Amino acid sequence: MNESTKRPLPESPLSNFPPQAGERANESLRDVQVNRHIRSFVRRQGRLSVAQHRAVDTLLPRFGIAYVAQPLDLTAAFARTAPKILEIGFGMGDSTATIALDNPTNDYLCLEVHTPGVGNLLKLIDAQGIANIRIIQHDAVEVLRDMLADGSLDGVHIFFPDPWHKARHNKRRLIQTPFIAALVQKIKVGGYIHVATDWQNYAEQVLQVLSDEPLLQNTVADYAPRPDYRPLTKFEKRGLNLGHGVWDLVFTRV
Repeated sequence: MNESTKRPLPESPLSNFPPQAGERANESLRDVQVNRHIRSFVRRQGRLSVAQHRAVDTLLPRFGIAYVAQPLDLTAAFARTAPKILEIGFGMGDSTATIALDNPTNDYLCLEVHTPGVGNLLKLIDAQGIANIRIIQHDAVEVLRDMLADGSLDGVHIFFPDPWHKARHNKRRLIQTPFIAALVQKIKVGGYIHVATDWQNYAEQVLQVLSDEPLLQNTVADYAPRPDYRPLTKFEKRGLNLGHGVWDLVFTRV
């Protein structure tokens, strides 16, 4: 068979994307080839205020850590030896700032993908003189996989993760068996994981997943009282006043 009669090669899957969507196409391909996990978030950036934009521009270089697929030296990142607490999904960062300010002997590595929340927490860090927070604006699954060493964390906070309350979206919930199996490897023996949610169905799922993990042990029979270090948010207070429930789950690494 000569060159003129050879069959053409099949088109690349990326050829189905319009030219202007090249960046999205490349991201999709990376998701299929590398990540292979269902994201627990949608990038809804929302409105970025002028102050938040300024905080991201001026403070993220100081308090932020860029995602790179290589181990992170937590001691060097905070320039000291201290207990290291990971927070996954800090929202607008109000509770995070309060916890860090009230517990200056701990260091808090905080993950969030949404820029307005990152900007707001940076504003609080600046206004309140908080020195024990560092931020990574990236997917928690990839940060755990690529940047955190086994046994490097003293605790993990996951407060009010997206409940993905529609049944067809439950697969997007962060707290799933594979995720927890990976997460517990990063926690020191004697460390803890603390999850809080205001969705009863999600609380029941979290209780089951954490209880089924052999390297975790519940600190109580089922749901724990809210620890003093976790402040009530304004939305939580409003919900409690309306009779809504909030469930805290605190497990230790064994």
